[in-house]
Amino acid sequence: MGDYRRRVVDDELDAVFPELAAISLDGPKGVGKTATASRRAATVVPLDEPARVDEFSADPGFIERAAKPLLIDEWQRLPKVWDQVRRAVDRDRRGGQFLLAGSAAPLAAPLHSGAGRIASLRMRPLSVAERSDHVPAVSLAALLRGESEVSATTDWALPRYVEEIVASGFPGIRGLAPRARRLALDGYLERVVERDMVEQGYRVRSPASLRAWLRAFAMATASTASYTTILDAATIGDSDKPSKPTTIVYRDVLTQLWLLDPIEAWRPQGVDLGRPAKAPKHFLADPALAARLMDLDETELLSVSAHSMLGPQQGTALGQLFEALVALSVHTYAQAAEARVSHFRDQAGTHEVDLIVEARGRTLAIEVKLAAAVDDSDVRHLNWLKERLGDRLTDRIVVTTGARAYRRADGVAVVPLALLGP
Repeated sequence: MGDYRRRVVDDELDAVFPELAAISLDGPKGVGKTATASRRAATVVPLDEPARVDEFSADPGFIERAAKPLLIDEWQRLPKVWDQVRRAVDRDRRGGQFLLAGSAAPLAAPLHSGAGRIASLRMRPLSVAERSDHVPAVSLAALLRGESEVSATTDWALPRYVEEIVASGFPGIRGLAPRARRLALDGYLERVVERDMVEQGYRVRSPASLRAWLRAFAMATASTASYTTILDAATIGDSDKPSKPTTIVYRDVLTQLWLLDPIEAWRPQGVDLGRPAKAPKHFLADPALAARLMDLDETELLSVSAHSMLGPQQGTALGQLFEALVALSVHTYAQAAEARVSHFRDQAGTHEVDLIVEARGRTLAIEVKLAAAVDDSDVRHLNWLKERLGDRLTDRIVVTTGARAYRRADGVAVVPLALLGP
């Protein structure tokens, strides 16, 4: 407990848990759900211990008697717990009673949605702001409110961002030495293939095919690559390709495990932006998993050759993994601001904006730039969107690897990722 690093979601819990009877913290294994929830719990029941599952099953009245707040960890191991908590909340709606932490949603068990009784908060791997000891100078929430002050400096440069990409946002992994960290990431992925998929009701008949599909998915990071493109990349040289239904199951189960974190396409209302594409942008939960699947370390990512992923049109590995680090962080900050994250691209590929953040009628447009300097070509899509949305577009931001946050003459804010926070 002494070395706990406060998370952005702690502020969310401070705001809502005293008012809500039950909250479910959802996210992949290893993001820190148990550590965060345990700090608020008077009683902890870890259901990843078989003996505790048996005890808990034999004594359903324990939920009512236990000292509150009660944390039920890995609740999906005993799905009926969800309905037990829901019924307890029906009887007593006082705030701050139950925390449920889960790293998967059970597929087979018929669960009541919990609507109106159990609220959900997503926990992701550590954002950039959560990895640093300094307080970020530029607040995403303030930008959404229309507060335009942007002025600060950072000593972070490209090598530090590359270090963070491979370091991982999983608290238990990022502090390890490089070789041990790589082994831990390999073990994490191995557990997904050999155990977690099985626990979700799907036995992987060909682990090698799933690993190849995961690697191809990693190669598609930050792109809207089609299903066919990803499948072809996973089966280069294979005459015995996995079927489309098989790989759709891979996607669906990994989504249930919170390991895929797609950004959906933006659906603007009341404005003509041409024909928007509908495909989501692909992301794994942690950029370090994508880098490891592609066997890229800091040296490789910083090399002049800058590995291409699924083709020249998709960009380079470093550029797309940096965008993944930005997307992970923006997701966390946007959730704290009660905002949604999406992306925009028209079907012709003429205009695209990497990230769109919306809340209460306000909209931010964000471009991601793997460079320290920004020129007019880097903001053309942002300015095009401003021309069409007018005052509906609250602000335009380019997130960079530079040293200084400032506002350009055309009003676009240039913000190094290290300076952006909730």
